[in-house]
Amino acid sequence: MGAVQAGYAPPPRPDQPAPRRPWLRWLVAATVAWAVLLAGLTWWSVRRDPPTVKEQRTLDQAGPVVDRAIGRLMVAIGADGVPALLPDRIERGCRVTPLADGAGLTRGVEVAIAGDDVRDLLARVAGRLPADWRAGVRVAAAGPVLRADAGEFVAVEGRPAGPGRVRLTAATGCRPVGAGYRPPTATGGPESAEVTEALTGWGGTAGPVQLLAAPCPGGGTARTARAETAGAPAGVPLADPFRDRAGDGPVLRDSADEYARLSSPAVLAERAGDRVRVAVTTPCPG
Repeated sequence: MGAVQAGYAPPPRPDQPAPRRPWLRWLVAATVAWAVLLAGLTWWSVRRDPPTVKEQRTLDQAGPVVDRAIGRLMVAIGADGVPALLPDRIERGCRVTPLADGAGLTRGVEVAIAGDDVRDLLARVAGRLPADWRAGVRVAAAGPVLRADAGEFVAVEGRPAGPGRVRLTAATGCRPVGAGYRPPTATGGPESAEVTEALTGWGGTAGPVQLLAAPCPGGGTARTARAETAGAPAGVPLADPFRDRAGDGPVLRDSADEYARLSSPAVLAERAGDRVRVAVTTPCPG
């Protein structure tokens, strides 16, 4: 046998048990306990804490925030313009993470005003929105822009959409789809009947009527019925189907290509080529 080097511990023989390492068991136990604690905190945070990034709310969870924001925008417009709800738009294929696809929801309101000063309307709307939305209007290269935060990372914007027109939107940004977005529903009312009557008055064939809805902050539902003619004669003024109801409310725009009447329900019509698009809206109460 050779000399044993100082400080060297020879390995155990096969007939000897391996040395015990009690610290290893404590390390494993501590790791498991930490994992359980972390999972519990995560569960509690998801259910109790507000989101810190928009990816923490799926499209079906963020959709109602957008719907309520649209209702508040309808109230903020008030009697300063003729509003009409726009169909929702869902854009798929965005990336929530490098490995996960998502989708974004946008809802909007188009508004027609009497003049062309859209900046004044945007400022009035911003001043009527909740204080915690931090709404403001700034002048950009493309014109005045309203920006606000409706909460839970839902962005609100308002921009010019042509002479005497404003478009207000609420958008989620890219989110996990989850169960998907389900828009609010409403039964047909005077809006649908007036749309059909107007389309017939222009001599066109009434197409399918699309009914859109948004919840009002004080209760109830804002509704817009939208449709278009299959073909409208160029010589028929847009105001013709509404002549007998001219006293219902002030007419803000009346031309060969555009008609807007502020009443309940409110009417917004425009000529697009050989078609006429019409939207009849019962807004939220002010």
